[in-house]
Amino acid sequence: MFDFHKDLQQYFNYQYRTSAEYLIPFVEPYINLNSQLHVLEIGCAEAGVLKAFTERNHLCMGIELDENRTTNAIQLMKHEYESGQIKFLSKNIYDIDLEKDIGHKFDLIILKDVIEHIHDQDRFMSIIGNFLKPGGKIFYSFPPWQMPFGGHQQICSNKFASLLPYYHLLPVWLYKLMLKAFGERKGIIDALVEIKETGISIERFQKVVDKQGFKVVKRELFLFNPIYKYKFNLKVRTQFSFIAAIPFFRNFLTTCAYYLVEKK
Repeated sequence: MFDFHKDLQQYFNYQYRTSAEYLIPFVEPYINLNSQLHVLEIGCAEAGVLKAFTERNHLCMGIELDENRTTNAIQLMKHEYESGQIKFLSKNIYDIDLEKDIGHKFDLIILKDVIEHIHDQDRFMSIIGNFLKPGGKIFYSFPPWQMPFGGHQQICSNKFASLLPYYHLLPVWLYKLMLKAFGERKGIIDALVEIKETGISIERFQKVVDKQGFKVVKRELFLFNPIYKYKFNLKVRTQFSFIAAIPFFRNFLTTCAYYLVEKK
């Protein structure tokens, strides 16, 4: 069911189409995409998201810790890379010297399904604000931790384990015991436990945003994540307004949250 994760071109296309058809329309009312912008994606993977921005003639940079994924991105974006329209940097965000390593700030920063993997999200948000130009915006998307597959258990090799919802909410010891019983190898178990430690809810995200001196420009909660349209042929649906209004409970039924934030 999740074989698309192994097909680089297919997954690249999913990311590209989601970016072109949902991410860009989400941010465009608040950012002038008709003029050339500097766009940064942190955790860019193969850079499918940025493909939609290079098509609009923007100058892009992808930061990705996994050098193999950066190599793949360069191949998939060969024309844009050779022309200088997109650049890649394989470096920890905390180790980057903005002036030395990049040389400019950004109009738009994108973190698509990344914030839920980051330890110390307060520290991260305090740092990333330094990469913004005055008036710049940051786009975040993430699956709330409590949603059916918020533990990213879809990466499990055992089919039943990859399709079983909500069991990532169990206590760590019981969660690990179940994963071992499913025959998952140590690397997968460690990765899933780490996600359990870093997973974020809608309420926690909004609290950290406010604490670090940002304000929400726009928010959209989804019952069915936009990328599910391509992965699973599901119609994209925003969250019911009455569910979206109920703190905590909404996390269990919301598969994706889109946010656009800026400095106060």
